[in-house]
Amino acid sequence: MDPLCFILMPFGKKPGAGGRTIDFDAVYREIIVPAVKLAEMEPLRADEEQDGGIIHKAMFERLILCKYAIADLTTANANVFYELGVRHAARPSATVLMFATGVGQLPFDVNGLRGLPYQLGADGKPANVESDIQALAGRLKACLADVGGPPKDSPVYQLVEDFPEVQHHKTDVFRDRVQYEKEIKAQLALARDLAQNDEDAALIALDKVCNTQCTCFPETDFGVLVDLLLSYRAVDGWHRMIEVVEAMPPELRDTVLVREQYAMALNRDGRSDEAERVLNELIKERGPSSETYGILGRVYKDRWQQALKAGKKARAHGLLQQAINSYLLGFETDWRDFYPGINVLTLMEHCEPPDPRKMELYPIVRYAVERRIAVASPDYWDYATLLELAVIIEDKADAFTQLNLALGKMREPWEGATTVNNLRMICTLRKDRKQDVDWLEELLEEFERELN
Repeated sequence: MDPLCFILMPFGKKPGAGGRTIDFDAVYREIIVPAVKLAEMEPLRADEEQDGGIIHKAMFERLILCKYAIADLTTANANVFYELGVRHAARPSATVLMFATGVGQLPFDVNGLRGLPYQLGADGKPANVESDIQALAGRLKACLADVGGPPKDSPVYQLVEDFPEVQHHKTDVFRDRVQYEKEIKAQLALARDLAQNDEDAALIALDKVCNTQCTCFPETDFGVLVDLLLSYRAVDGWHRMIEVVEAMPPELRDTVLVREQYAMALNRDGRSDEAERVLNELIKERGPSSETYGILGRVYKDRWQQALKAGKKARAHGLLQQAINSYLLGFETDWRDFYPGINVLTLMEHCEPPDPRKMELYPIVRYAVERRIAVASPDYWDYATLLELAVIIEDKADAFTQLNLALGKMREPWEGATTVNNLRMICTLRKDRKQDVDWLEELLEEFERELN
């Protein structure tokens, strides 16, 4: 009798990033079933269980007792991730992960796991059926062929020594480590607070923390390393960010968050070609996201500004379009993320003739910001975006209102400097077009006084 292979995946048709609908039943029927049978296993999907028992009891039994399993992580379905957590806690190996490319990135916690990509067509159904069947069957056959059992693929068994038979004395070590990590994070928070008045002192404080950790990066908690990375970002420590990323363990360095921040630091450190390569590779490997495209848009935006200063008008025009297209792709990937949306609108101000899409996008971006403020605790970027929107439609009263709200929420100087840069570009453009900019100059002067 062929061994059972339990399938963890969504059912029916589900929406993916960018508005595409994914037909998971077609994925199961056209890729998974043929691949499992080619590997001489029997596929078992949750909705095919006909034993009349309680579905949760049957589900747990399959997750725990089936030696082999496949989990489709596409769209980050909550049920699939819950089941995968149970599976990883119960079984050390033989769980194959798969995901569709081009329909959104995987969450941070599973980015480092070795997943198998498959292709979808515009209709949301498998596009490269034969090659994807062979790839999945190959992964399953490898699990069958390993002498002594397949290698561990559960991060629980990989990272927690002796799991599930953890010795009691290790809990004391764990408690000491948690306390130590709390102390490190407190030091990082204090260093960031220094940045409000003295960026040099903040950088020295961060370097002190980094120097105590750099010899033991492989053993340092990932949360501490990410906190250190973002703390350097808060004080414009771009070169230090690059050094921290390059010293990180490979499994953390390969996550989407770290690769995005690495690209951001490379760009700010004057290495935009490397930043562009990192971001394009990330999009190719992990799929599009509003954040990745937003950072890529910033790369082209900085190049555009450099070309303008150098008087290279033709090159500047091309880079402006690249920046607009990247930001627009980011906004279309997730309409809720207004960051790429506001950048699209700001850059469309600079098009000659004006881009007619600007006023079509304006109400969508404003709605995205207002919904975020309505359902969450607003931060600096919410009000800074409303400020830029007010400037774009030349609403003076609202612009000054949003400026005051943004300043009240500003945490780090680089945030305000970014907004000032965007508004200064609009002001210069309008001045060149002989438009009235007196009120905008007044607003910028007030803004810059607060930053200094």
